[in-house]
Amino acid sequence: MPIYFTSHGAAGTVTGSKHLIEVQSNGRMFRVLLDCGMFQGEAVRDARHDPNREFGFDPREIDVLVMSHAHIDHSGLVPRLVAEGFNGPIWSTPATRDLCAIMLADSAHIQEYDHAYDLKRARKRGRQPEYEEPLYTKDDVPPALELFQTAVYGEPVLIGPGITLTYTDTGHILGSAAVHLDIENDGRMLRFTFTGDVGRYVDRLLPEPAPFRQADVIVCESTYGDRDHAPVKESEEELLRHVMDVCVNGGGKLLIPAFSIGKTQEILYTLNSLSNEGRLPRVPVFVDSPLAISATEVSRTHSTLFREDVRAELAQDPDLFTFPGVEFVRSPDRSKQLNGVKQPAIIIAASGMMEAGRIRHHLRNELDDRANAVLVVGFCAPGTLGAQLIEGAAEVNIFGDIIPVRARILRMDFYSAHADRGELVRYLECQETSKVHRTFLVHGVERGFAGLRERLTAQGFANITVPKRGQRFEL
Repeated sequence: MPIYFTSHGAAGTVTGSKHLIEVQSNGRMFRVLLDCGMFQGEAVRDARHDPNREFGFDPREIDVLVMSHAHIDHSGLVPRLVAEGFNGPIWSTPATRDLCAIMLADSAHIQEYDHAYDLKRARKRGRQPEYEEPLYTKDDVPPALELFQTAVYGEPVLIGPGITLTYTDTGHILGSAAVHLDIENDGRMLRFTFTGDVGRYVDRLLPEPAPFRQADVIVCESTYGDRDHAPVKESEEELLRHVMDVCVNGGGKLLIPAFSIGKTQEILYTLNSLSNEGRLPRVPVFVDSPLAISATEVSRTHSTLFREDVRAELAQDPDLFTFPGVEFVRSPDRSKQLNGVKQPAIIIAASGMMEAGRIRHHLRNELDDRANAVLVVGFCAPGTLGAQLIEGAAEVNIFGDIIPVRARILRMDFYSAHADRGELVRYLECQETSKVHRTFLVHGVERGFAGLRERLTAQGFANITVPKRGQRFEL
């Protein structure tokens, strides 16, 4: 009986991760969906219709959903999937479940807020809004969370007829996992691996990506498939230099747009280390993101997932994310008050790509000041506000206002949670290439696919394919 693979998202883009496995079994098709992520950036702006409203399949026909991790481009459409009829189990690691609980609630708030804003703007201009309803609402989140079931790393679980799921740690964010499916069909076994997002081989909060069993088919992310990150030896020193240069010597504000999950905790961990060493200057640090605050609390709960030496630090410092001078900002009123802060400060706020969240308000207020700087610490998808700033835009549109960009735009690759080209190759070195019959490259852009394909071909991988959205392959 045939087994099929189709990418319905993150195919030629870095967002919207959705991959469908179809297995013919006992006279019916059993369907496993891997991730249910939201499209962001130009993947939405350049489309004739919002791709987040078109799954490409009937949610009612999906039997089981398997999550790799909690980032919105991998989990953000789960509530909509359930609202449109999916009612099967949703498998994840325990940390992913806990992070999804806060991330999806926050995403629902954003959907409702953005839709209300679009509705108000449309009426003001005397036209009909493009869509009558938001993608989903906060009421759609609890029914989705009720469907979650968890599996720990390395524990095989039966999720369908002849289909066994095993997770391994990828070190990308807390709870992130590669998905390994062993599919028995007509007396034969297909060993399928979906990498999800692969983390770094560096000394940070989380362990290095774990090796995994031999696969026949691999679906691999390619975010940084065309480049290598800068060496990490002086990362702590580099962050300290930016703080000294912008805040102490320049008297400005250092804005750090950061994903609430992963990067915010990594930055706080570094600042905490500098503070413990007595090297962090007395500059106020504001973590202006309710979601990041909640995610930091989840990180504390799942501290057993940290690297061994980081866990050992907890004996000396029971809170690795808090230090003198840091303030966690939850209320909107306090967030607005930060606009009136005149002295030097560090403001960490979501979102990392600068497409939503409180960071946009800070950028609107601070970008036109030459004393300030924006420190970009992660990947920004093409078309996002973050990508525009990185590319050197002289002015940007924020909330309908044209804002001149006079602040410096700085970059630090160290805090990227994605493996670079060399690290992706290293991650796949556990595989005997002659036994990998097919490799699909997803979650990237053209130059990333080309760069990673070249390196993997040199390593001996053959039959490497970059699928198009909706393109179906028989495995």
